[in-house]
Amino acid sequence: MSDTTGADVGDDGAGEGATGDGATDEMAEVAVDFGDDGLVPAVAQDAETGEVLMLAYANREALDETRATGRAHYYSRSRDELWEKGATSGHTQAVREIRVDCDADALLYRVEQTGGACHTGFRSCFYRTIDGETVGERAFDPDAVYE
Repeated sequence: MSDTTGADVGDDGAGEGATGDGATDEMAEVAVDFGDDGLVPAVAQDAETGEVLMLAYANREALDETRATGRAHYYSRSRDELWEKGATSGHTQAVREIRVDCDADALLYRVEQTGGACHTGFRSCFYRTIDGETVGERAFDPDAVYE
C-alpha cells in the first residue's frame, strides 16, 4: 500500500521526494497538522465504490500504526486509547491508500471494508438522513457481535 505521499506502508517516514535542502518535490512527505489536541479527523471511504463509511480521529500513533500494518487504526476520544478497527468485531478495514486534505488537517483512508463499518450494525455510519429516514443497509446484528 502507498499513501498519497508516495511512501510505502512501513516506510521509515522519510519520504522519497525530499531533496535534502529543505525544498521538496511532489513526492515529499506531507506534515500532518494534528492540532492542539493531537488529533486529526480521519474519514474512511470504500476504495472501490467511494461510499463514505465513517468518521473517526487519529493521533500520530494511530497514523503510524495504520501505515505500518495496512490496517486502519484510530484514536478513541471516549476511551482515551488507540484502537484497531475490527479488533473486537472482526469488521476490519484494509487501508489501500491514505490521502491528506489541502490544509493537511484531515485524513482520508481509502479502505477495503470487511463487514459493517458502524458499531450499530450498518455498513456505513452515515445510514440515515437528517430527517431520521434509514437509507443504509444493515450489515450485522450488533447484539450478536458485541456480547
